[in-house]
Amino acid sequence: MRKEMFTDAEIIRNLANDQESSATIRQLYRENFDLLSRYVQNNSGSEQDAEDIFQEVMVAFIQLLKAGRFRGESSIRTFLFSLNKNIWLNELKRRGRASKREEKYEKNMNREVQTADIAMELQQTRSELLNTLEALGENCKKILLLFYYENKSMKEMVGELPYENEQVVRNKKSKCLKKLAELVKGNPLLYDQLKNFVHE
Repeated sequence: MRKEMFTDAEIIRNLANDQESSATIRQLYRENFDLLSRYVQNNSGSEQDAEDIFQEVMVAFIQLLKAGRFRGESSIRTFLFSLNKNIWLNELKRRGRASKREEKYEKNMNREVQTADIAMELQQTRSELLNTLEALGENCKKILLLFYYENKSMKEMVGELPYENEQVVRNKKSKCLKKLAELVKGNPLLYDQLKNFVHE
């Protein structure tokens, strides 16, 4: 079996006209793969990447030949190297964009999950805090809700409570708040929630 040794002109003719294609591609592989492979592997690629890119280079080269876009102004070796470089650099850019998209997606997902977790935790502790108010009795519950959740002034609260004046309401609020703090201090989450939502 003779060893194929086609000239550049014969390679162009063979591939453009589908003549002796297998033998021609074997010669191109034998003469150029090591050079092209080294470029890919020296620029963040693996051996598998180099093989895949070489296949793409061959497909692109044959398409360009058939379209009449390569007429041998440079050597085939130089042209293949240029194709190999361009295809690999485009692949690296594509991977970089994909990597950034994945990284951004991961960050957004983590942020959304974290936000959802915090919101659920706050909602749960707020609900538990409101439930704890029930243990204070109706008057304390009403005083604290009017002041902290409805933002009513002492003057406005006097009109809605069975107390004579603002000072009595203020004293009662203070006692109710201390009682509430006692009830929740054994629960760190509830205690923190109380400090966040309650201000003297």
